[in-house]
Amino acid sequence: MADLSQFDPNSAGNPNNNIFGLPFTEEDASLVLLPVPWEVTVSYGAGTARAAENIFKSSLQVDLFDPDCLDMWRKGYYMKDVDKKLLLKSDYLRKEAELFIDYISKGDLVDNNKFMCKSLKEINEGSRFMNQWVYEQSKALLDAGKLVGLIGGDHSTPLGFIKAITEKHGEIGILQIDAHCDLRKAYEQFDYSHASVMYNVLEENAAVKKLVQVGIRDYCEEEWDYICNSNFRVISYFDRHIKERQFEGESWKMIADEMIQHLPEKVYISFDIDGLDPKLCPNTGTPVSGGFETEEILYLFKKVITSGRKIVGFDLVEVGIGETDWDTNVGARILFRMCNQLMMSNS
Repeated sequence: MADLSQFDPNSAGNPNNNIFGLPFTEEDASLVLLPVPWEVTVSYGAGTARAAENIFKSSLQVDLFDPDCLDMWRKGYYMKDVDKKLLLKSDYLRKEAELFIDYISKGDLVDNNKFMCKSLKEINEGSRFMNQWVYEQSKALLDAGKLVGLIGGDHSTPLGFIKAITEKHGEIGILQIDAHCDLRKAYEQFDYSHASVMYNVLEENAAVKKLVQVGIRDYCEEEWDYICNSNFRVISYFDRHIKERQFEGESWKMIADEMIQHLPEKVYISFDIDGLDPKLCPNTGTPVSGGFETEEILYLFKKVITSGRKIVGFDLVEVGIGETDWDTNVGARILFRMCNQLMMSNS
């Protein structure tokens, strides 16, 4: 374990240390963060492939005192280096995807264009490569006894991690914070689109017994039909319905308790930051009006723990990059609290 005798948690974050300025190595740390620099299939704003390294910089400004989870950081948090080869692959395929999306948006048929056929094949193969890479990286960490959190990247990134989680923990439920359902069979002909991640999770992983979605406010008929025909495997709390219940006198505690009752004993949290009010994440890939304050969502996570359920892992995805560091500043603070909650849930 790292020697903390000379470490002052009240001082400024040391950029020579790791995430949040903490002096841990991967070997020392109980919790390891896996950055996945990938945004090939994003359909609106880009930038999230570089979120992890920017969150790292912003994390040096995060105070380490969390009264809800005192001194959890002392057990060790560490973020792995960004894999530059994966980032370069994402950058290359992102350019291919942009050309492809522009082509099909005009109604042109892919089968009539050999270049577009080749691009689509490369993009889908690249996404499968990324899924396998994430699976292998996260499985190795879990096998080493680490708690693991994933930092995206777009929302397609955690599919392989969720597979590794269920192999270790068996049946789980997913608590998804999101403005979108992400339940399309495919989007823009990309099999592993950010808009399809939960469809792929449910279709490929029978160990995911329940998906509880919170904050949904932008979805299509195909996704609505999937929810309605899921035999309650998917429970979706739409943003406008949550707000209406609050307008009519229900407390957030009452609604949060109800949400948690749908979840099994072991819970994985998937946090797309666009579930928040866009004032907190203006540069996320697909911002949508409405959403939550950070404390509302962190309260929900806290209630998962106090209910006796166990958080087994999390992802934080779609943190954008803007002209200022506002998005990553918010993301870094959310990340710290989620690390603390994961650690407390497993202590």
